[in-house]
Amino acid sequence: MRRYAVALLALGVPGLAGFWLLTHPATPAAPDLPEHTADAAAGAMVFAAGGCVSCHAAPGATEEAKLILAGGLELKTPFGTFVVPNISPDPEHGIGGWSQAEFVTAMMQGTSPDGAHYYPAFPYTSYARMEVADVMDLQAYIATLQPSQNVAPAHDLGFPFNISRGLGLWKRLYLSAEPVLPVPEDPILARGQALVEGAAHCAECHTPRDFAGGLHTARWMAGGAN
Repeated sequence: MRRYAVALLALGVPGLAGFWLLTHPATPAAPDLPEHTADAAAGAMVFAAGGCVSCHAAPGATEEAKLILAGGLELKTPFGTFVVPNISPDPEHGIGGWSQAEFVTAMMQGTSPDGAHYYPAFPYTSYARMEVADVMDLQAYIATLQPSQNVAPAHDLGFPFNISRGLGLWKRLYLSAEPVLPVPEDPILARGQALVEGAAHCAECHTPRDFAGGLHTARWMAGGAN
């Protein structure tokens, strides 16, 4: 029995170490950002293209209140209930205290400022295909909106989905900055594709998913279950 225990330990420790390395979240790094002066007016166009209010406005908000990105909407899925966070410019309850690098890393890599994986109910698998300058502009526009002190409840997820570390492996399978379809030669069509696959994240609702929640790219835009 002792020999078996030693053998299991010898196999288990490298396995755990490998898992820990493979699931390590991306780290925000300011030097990776391009030389770009963020433009809030351009960010307003990105904000509109992304339909940010459709998820991040408080449930039932109307008119100007939709631009208060207080969060709180519940997204019910086969994996549990995800709650949309407050992304208003409030420095304590929202994202007002985030650096550019932290915002870009969250949007394009699905990693929080404190180094945790975000769940892909936040469609960073699409935002990964955006231009970094557009993401920086988006942050500049959000900073002009009204802050909210709303505290959205935590996600309601059962085991094993409540262990977010494993999303590091999920990202290796499903997170890519490469276009899904060949880029058209026509620049207008190419711009449309960039919007559809990136900021507008159309496929997140309109493409079926597999058992792990990844998009079936072979059935691109063929319709979603919800």
